[in-house]
Amino acid sequence: MIRAENLRKSYGDLAILKGVDLHVQAGEVVSIVGASGAGKTTLLQILGTLDKSDSGILEIGGQDVSTLTGNKLAKFRNKHIGFIFQFHQLLPEFTALENVCIPGWIGKHQEKEIKERAVHLLTYLGLESRINHKPNALSGGEQQRVAVARALINQPSIILADEPSGNLDSKSAEELHLLFFKLREEMKQTFVIVTHNLKLAEQSDRMLTIKDGIILK
Repeated sequence: MIRAENLRKSYGDLAILKGVDLHVQAGEVVSIVGASGAGKTTLLQILGTLDKSDSGILEIGGQDVSTLTGNKLAKFRNKHIGFIFQFHQLLPEFTALENVCIPGWIGKHQEKEIKERAVHLLTYLGLESRINHKPNALSGGEQQRVAVARALINQPSIILADEPSGNLDSKSAEELHLLFFKLREEMKQTFVIVTHNLKLAEQSDRMLTIKDGIILK
């Protein structure tokens, strides 16, 4: 699903990634841990095509993403990659349903199809009674489940999660962790999760540690 080899990234004279190798199989839940500043978020941004490495190889689903630019890269990202962020990143003026639909609308899918799938996902995630609520009327855990539904709406090849439980209380965090594994089992979803939560990391199929810009063997 993901093949990354010898990824390097610097900002000015500061080297962040110093030759990262990472292979993720379809259906895996892989966690990446490490101290602040080790390069976790930079790596996730490169895997998500939000940033580019200075050198190295990155393939997602067999596609060499370094050959894609502009609209082609944006379309690939919209279709194949779902994102979950620590602070939800929901648009406050839109309902839960509308927030979930946004990536589908950007991908120019049929409105009826996207709305039906959004309702299905929100119901699947236990939010059927919250569909028309705006984010400020939802709890933190509910907001994060809306964010999960949004990440799933285009049926992506992979979901990248950056500290997804970092802003949740312990009960909501545990529920979110269980949800990831349920999605892996029932939807065959692939996850790469950057986290400081060692309990989540240890539950993953593989826990990788990044230190000083490389993944430890």
